[in-house]
Amino acid sequence: MKIDIIISTDDIKESKIKDKSAVVIDMLRATSVITTAIANGCTAVIPVLTIEEAFSIANKDRDKYILGGERRAVKIDGFDCANSPLEYTENVVKNKTVVMTTTNGTRAIKGCEGAKNIIIAAMINSNAVANKVIKLDNDVTIVNAGTYGQFSIDDFICSGYIIDCILKKAPYTELTDVAKTAHYIYSQNKGIYGFIEKASHYKTIKRLNLEDDLEYCCKKDTTTVVPEYKDGIIVNTSSIGEQAI
Repeated sequence: MKIDIIISTDDIKESKIKDKSAVVIDMLRATSVITTAIANGCTAVIPVLTIEEAFSIANKDRDKYILGGERRAVKIDGFDCANSPLEYTENVVKNKTVVMTTTNGTRAIKGCEGAKNIIIAAMINSNAVANKVIKLDNDVTIVNAGTYGQFSIDDFICSGYIIDCILKKAPYTELTDVAKTAHYIYSQNKGIYGFIEKASHYKTIKRLNLEDDLEYCCKKDTTTVVPEYKDGIIVNTSSIGEQAI
C-alpha cells in the first residue's frame, strides 16, 4: 500500500485518485460534523455543492431532511444547523438525513468521485479510518479539503495522525515525500491543539467564538464510525461497530 496526500481541494486531479481509496479530511469542521451526525444516528448525509441544491432536496420532505452547513464558517440563512459538530446531537439527527453544503469539505468530497472508495476522516475517527484503509488494501490518497483552495495546517496534521495509525499496524506502507512530511509534523506535535493554533483557520474559529468546536475536533478517536461516500450519499460502513459520541 502506498499513501500520498493532496493538500487542498483545488489540487485534486483524477490521476491522483483514480483506482485509489480517497480519505477526505476537513477536520475544522465538515468531516467532524459528518462523522458525529452518523455516530449519533443520522441515516445518511447528502453532500451538495450549492445552497440551492440543498434546499431543493430538503424541501421535498422537511420532516425527513435536516439542512446543515456554512459559508465562510457562518450558518446559512434558513438552515437548521451550522457547521458545528456540537449541534448534531442524537435528539437532532437520529433517523434523519442531513443535506449538507460547506465552503471546503463538501467540495472535496464531490471532487473525489473518481476514486475507488471515498472515506470520510477527521481526528475523532482517525484510528478507525486507518483500520478501514488497511482492510481495503488499496493505494491511498489522503485529500485535505484545505481552506479556500489553500493548504491548511489542521487537515495536514490530521493526515499525519492517520498515517501514524496506519504505520503502527502496517509498518511497510510506502509514503510519498508529502506523506512522510505530514507524519513527521504529527510526530513532533502529538498534542495537536498547540500546533493548530498556528493555522490561519484558527483565527476564524477564535473570531467566531467557536473554541468548543476546536477542542472537540482536536480530540483523537472518540468514535469508531467510518463514514463512506458512494452514489451521492454518505453512510456508516464501519465493520468494527458504532460508538455514539
